[in-house]
Amino acid sequence: MPAPKNTLKQAMAEGRLLRGLWLALGSETVTDIAGRAGFDWCLIDGEHGPWDPTGIRRQLMVLAGTPTAAVVRVPVGEAWVLKQALDLGAQTIMVPMINSTAEAKAAVAACRYPPQGIRGNGGATMRAGGYGGIADYSASANDEVCVIVQAESRAAMADLAGIASVEGVDCVFIGPADLGADMGFRDNLAAPELWEEITRGIKVITDAGKAAGIIVSPAMAPRMEAAGITFLGLGSDSNVLAENLSALARGAR
Repeated sequence: MPAPKNTLKQAMAEGRLLRGLWLALGSETVTDIAGRAGFDWCLIDGEHGPWDPTGIRRQLMVLAGTPTAAVVRVPVGEAWVLKQALDLGAQTIMVPMINSTAEAKAAVAACRYPPQGIRGNGGATMRAGGYGGIADYSASANDEVCVIVQAESRAAMADLAGIASVEGVDCVFIGPADLGADMGFRDNLAAPELWEEITRGIKVITDAGKAAGIIVSPAMAPRMEAAGITFLGLGSDSNVLAENLSALARGAR
């Protein structure tokens, strides 16, 4: 029995528009609700959300019972962290703060078993391989792992063509907040110069034949879709909850 088919990776390669939600709260209940809401993917955030492998495993198990694909963002691109996220059962990984072609290559290598990479083999101890129940997991897992790298700095944007050309990178995701801060627009993310650079970057990514991703407000989504974004984050569980609770409270006064 081979590793499960990664349908999100396949849809990404086909150029389909894939809309999703950030999960920052670490709540299994919220994850369950989000997974049933109709998104193409939900991202369990271990960078700015809690990096709690036990909690992330539970969220992955919850999403497995919904129609929505799971993505896990690790806190750093260290090989041992990536190995742990994959062993928990994540097949699609987002790696933050990739600033160079070399860093992108290292991230891909950490997500693949030898000889294509350096991922350590946990055998029958890990959820990814069904605790030994998926006999051909190690032989087939490499083909089903989807790697999303984040370009979030001027250095990354300068080397974007190289990053996007790395074999095994499925998507390059531009982080507007960190990129804006690095460009001097931390407190003015509406700066035209920032979005001109992002639009340029999207073309570089798509010209390399890779999916381009970003997270923006729903109002900004049509502009990003027109620019070529196909992996589109539409907000986070924390923001949706906070905004709607505040609106409800204001309406009750």
